[in-house]
Amino acid sequence: MRKTLWILAAVVLLAACGGREHRLMERAAELCKYIPDHELKEGSRQYMTEDFYNVLDTMFNHLPEHEAMDHEWLYYFVTGNGGTIADYTVVGVEMTDKNHAVATISVRQKWEDGSFDESSDIEEHRLYMEKVGGQWLIADFDEHKADCIRHIAINREEQAMRDAISDYLVSEIGEHYLKGEICVPVLMIVASERADPDYVPVLGDFWVLWYNIVGDTLKCISGGNHSGLISLEVKDGKYTVTSFEQTVDGAGNVASAKRIFGSYFDIYENMHSNEQVREAVRKEQLSEYVKRHRLPVRYYQDYGWPAVELETQRP
Repeated sequence: MRKTLWILAAVVLLAACGGREHRLMERAAELCKYIPDHELKEGSRQYMTEDFYNVLDTMFNHLPEHEAMDHEWLYYFVTGNGGTIADYTVVGVEMTDKNHAVATISVRQKWEDGSFDESSDIEEHRLYMEKVGGQWLIADFDEHKADCIRHIAINREEQAMRDAISDYLVSEIGEHYLKGEICVPVLMIVASERADPDYVPVLGDFWVLWYNIVGDTLKCISGGNHSGLISLEVKDGKYTVTSFEQTVDGAGNVASAKRIFGSYFDIYENMHSNEQVREAVRKEQLSEYVKRHRLPVRYYQDYGWPAVELETQRP
């Protein structure tokens, strides 16, 4: 009799464990719909832990993008930039403790018409789940949370450096141009090799531009190019520009650029001579400036040229 009860108890326990695993797999499949893929998906907040959502929200929605495609690899999570959609299958779930579990996910790429991309392999990923308030939520995905935190820290440090350079360009270089209502520099960084924690050399192609606000348009009234080596001192986390060695105008321009930029001269020359790249960076940084300062404008315009619409709305 006792042996029969023990067997029945074991059967009940196994059934309970099997049912729990099945429910966890179903929940993991539901959570897969909210794994970021190029964007933080609408409605995903209620399916993520608060700290994971806040990290992703900061990365996707509250960091400036200084260069086209800057750090874009972080935004993919699963898919590449090839127009495919991730198709998820939950292979299994393992509980690490009563409030944490890891789901193994297989991912295959498919096209928008539902057919599978035969050239892509089936990949295996790990979905980390945490039980909060009785609900299983996404706590991490392939340890991307740590990647995002590092990215945010680097971005904020870079932003502090860029702010110092921008302030210098406005106050020291912008003073020599016809002044408008606002001055917004364009920073195209060529290289920054930081060997000393207290000193940062920045090679770049910099433009200083003054604008007036006319209706919903920033009208450019003056400005010019200033390329070269900006040196910054770092003290207590604060960046201060200490010097700016510029390329010379006229006949000596190329020679001075080769001397200042050294092995980076070809990169600088390709960047400096490409108007499309320059305008793309200008539009991106000006859009970020407008959003940051909440200016009521939608366009910018150079004299004699059509107005260009800014990207002032976040996805």
